[in-house]
Amino acid sequence: MKSRHKKLALIGGALAIIGIIAALVLNALNSNIALYITPTDIAAGKAPQDKIFRIGGVVKEGSIKRQADGVTIAFIMTDTEKDIAVHYKGILPDLFMEGKGAVAQGKLVADGSFAASEVLAKHDENYMPPEAAQAVNDAQARAAAAAAGASPVSKPGY
Repeated sequence: MKSRHKKLALIGGALAIIGIIAALVLNALNSNIALYITPTDIAAGKAPQDKIFRIGGVVKEGSIKRQADGVTIAFIMTDTEKDIAVHYKGILPDLFMEGKGAVAQGKLVADGSFAASEVLAKHDENYMPPEAAQAVNDAQARAAAAAAGASPVSKPGY
């Protein structure tokens, strides 16, 4: 083989290896991405089926039910427009409580509830994830507009 052919073969082999590595990295990233969905989006059928995603909102007052085993919990997550039942088995964060913001990661189950594998609580009085805050604001605007008999006007986010 000529040295020119050897160089071309070496460059072609290096490009093939880089392509394989890029494909493996992208596949790993795609399988680990958890989308954020609101209870209203789930009710509208926008939630992915058989895929892990995150749901966020506020834990509805009076909805936390603990099982006798002490680690199985059921509660309702709301964005003030729609509610979804969430089931979780594990230890909840200390800041998790009714009326406060939370994010749960898991999957939808056949009965329409959400089986959480992880639950996160907001960390201070003023913080709410931007997506959850926007969903709550949108739901409140739609509810106010429906009560007033007008169409809702959405304000641009910041």
